[in-house]
Amino acid sequence: MPKGYLIAHIRAHDMEKMLEFRSLAGPAIKKFGGRVLVTNPTPEIKEGADSGIAVVIEFEDLDTARAFYHSDDYGAARAIREQAAETELLLVEGL
Repeated sequence: MPKGYLIAHIRAHDMEKMLEFRSLAGPAIKKFGGRVLVTNPTPEIKEGADSGIAVVIEFEDLDTARAFYHSDDYGAARAIREQAAETELLLVEGL
């Protein structure tokens, strides 16, 4: 079964709140078996606008990635992130 991936570009404007977000998001990721493959605050941008922090998280499958995203655990973290940053976030299925 193909893996599921969360891909995000996060443009933070409140780093203190982002630290709070990370402290909640990390355990939620772990709870759903996620594995952070990329977290890079200075990605090499070749096309498009400034993307901010690049994040890629791998889950066992797309359904697990969806369950993570819609979970109460991640919802609490997401509410803080929404106050601290502008984000583009995708859930995608791997090959």
